[in-house]
Amino acid sequence: MKLSVTVLELSGILNGTRGNELRREVSNIVANGANILLLDLKGVNFIDSSGLGALVSAMQMMQNANGKLFVCSISNEVRMLFELTKTDRIFKIFADQDEFKHQIWTTQ
Repeated sequence: MKLSVTVLELSGILNGTRGNELRREVSNIVANGANILLLDLKGVNFIDSSGLGALVSAMQMMQNANGKLFVCSISNEVRMLFELTKTDRIFKIFADQDEFKHQIWTTQ
């Protein structure tokens, strides 16, 4: 299978409004045939419950299209939220884009 990787760099606050935008973006990415999506959260400083729901929804969209979603560059605050909500168990998290490229592109 040919890899089609898309990287989305998010920033600011991931809330209900931005979460809806993310869902639309992921829907378009799936429609364009990407089978791997990396969400770079380096610029995200806060995620509320709606934003967290959007991340889970994005993962489900990718899985339904036989794709995979990965996350990288999360802040300590976001990592704490993932741990408290146990979503760190469902997302594969990389330190940064370089680690993602090294581990994913070299193993495919």
